[in-house]
Amino acid sequence: MTWHAALPQVVYDEHPEFLKLYDFAWECAHKHVVDLPGMPQTPYMDEAFCKEFIWVWDTCFMALFCKYAQPEFPGYQSLKNFYEPLHGTEKLPYLTVENDLDWTGYSVGDRVRMKICHGSNPPLFAWSEHANAMFHGSREHLRTLLLEKQYLQKHFEWLETVQDTTPPECVFAPVWWRKDGHGYHWEGGSSGMDNTPRGRVGEHAFMPRPNNPDMLWLDAICQQALSARLISEMAEIIGEKEMALHWQKTFEALKDTVNAHYWNEEKGSYFDSMTNGERHEVLTIASFWPLLAGIASPEQAEKQAQYLLDPETLGGAVPAVSLSRNDPDFNGENGMYWRGSMWLPTAYMALKAIGRYGMHDLARELALRIIGHMSKTFEQYSPHTIWECYNPNKPEPARSCDENNRIVRPDFCGWSALGPIALLIEDVIGIYSVDAFKNEVAWNLPEHVGKLGICNLSFGGNRVDLLSENSQVTVRAAKPFTLILSGEKYAIPAGKTVIPAGEK
Repeated sequence: MTWHAALPQVVYDEHPEFLKLYDFAWECAHKHVVDLPGMPQTPYMDEAFCKEFIWVWDTCFMALFCKYAQPEFPGYQSLKNFYEPLHGTEKLPYLTVENDLDWTGYSVGDRVRMKICHGSNPPLFAWSEHANAMFHGSREHLRTLLLEKQYLQKHFEWLETVQDTTPPECVFAPVWWRKDGHGYHWEGGSSGMDNTPRGRVGEHAFMPRPNNPDMLWLDAICQQALSARLISEMAEIIGEKEMALHWQKTFEALKDTVNAHYWNEEKGSYFDSMTNGERHEVLTIASFWPLLAGIASPEQAEKQAQYLLDPETLGGAVPAVSLSRNDPDFNGENGMYWRGSMWLPTAYMALKAIGRYGMHDLARELALRIIGHMSKTFEQYSPHTIWECYNPNKPEPARSCDENNRIVRPDFCGWSALGPIALLIEDVIGIYSVDAFKNEVAWNLPEHVGKLGICNLSFGGNRVDLLSENSQVTVRAAKPFTLILSGEKYAIPAGKTVIPAGEK
């Protein structure tokens, strides 16, 4: 039996080209399952860039599609490679440099210790752990994580108290994250949005990374809030009521701060804040982190979501672009990295954000456009592969922000597999929620022609097939579970169950 047997099989008659991209994404991702002796966790998921470094947010995002094929794709397991060097006792191993990259200061053949590139990369550990827990259903893992090791709490508190830019021994880049008043200072590279024009002074960003020292980053405070909320939810799952209450209170305090200092009612959007309380109103995809965290009210979420439909801002034929299309720094010709490109990690985040507020049909509409753009690029642009990020207007990869204006990195599975795998399953097919602890699967079944569904979906020791054809749903399950089908609950026994059209 090969690793292919662990994969869910997607059924989607209307778009066979999506299935071709789906299969390619898994094949490409499997090439980035790396076995390196000496790593706290090996094998692990490599981000498809530079083997001398590992990145926090790349790995956290990769874990969000790896959840569908554990343990062959060790997504959440790979997080140990950050936990232990940062907050434990294990170290990363030495290796021989293979890439001649100027920014590292290394030369090919050097013997160096592997490093975490940015210790204060977006702190998404709790999101990845929670999403994966919904599939593996292991309370034992959560107890180890939250009670024995306390990795998530330690990382949260480190970001609350860090004062020195000098990186820990295991980290390559300086630590620019700093708590200040009603938020956190940061910088482009650490935030992951390298050359974003957020923080610029004047109409245009004249510097590659404006990084205004008076700006407080919206995504930073929202990612801390997201972590607090999900630590609380996972503590609740393992029966740690006092812990859950503490972290819920932490979340509520951050929620109140974000709504007081980062929301613009007139524009119906969240923006970065300044230390003096003013908004820094550069509209980017980062404005959706408050929704993912659960900070926005339903009314605020509805207003924010409209930007994903507006062809003048974050919408258009290729939606969820990194920078508003009407921004003076938007690069419609090639995306210029974070000045217009469509990035799968942040696009995925935005669709999960609106989905959290029940906007599943909108998420599906946007996911169809996003995967469609990736599929057209795959078919029409050579080499035929999956890219680091995408041109916001044409079916081709984006360009970077370096002096050579190079094409971005190919075979990026890596986080770009989130599109053809996770967005396809969760938003296009509509399997938007799996909960191994409640033994539930929620399916927002869309209108469709032909067959649509998924087979070999694994969660909590169960394997199920869900197939819709001719207005009839057929379910096969190894064990009983609850199916929430377009809002209606069904107790599904082991074996085959047919739900006729009239019962849906």
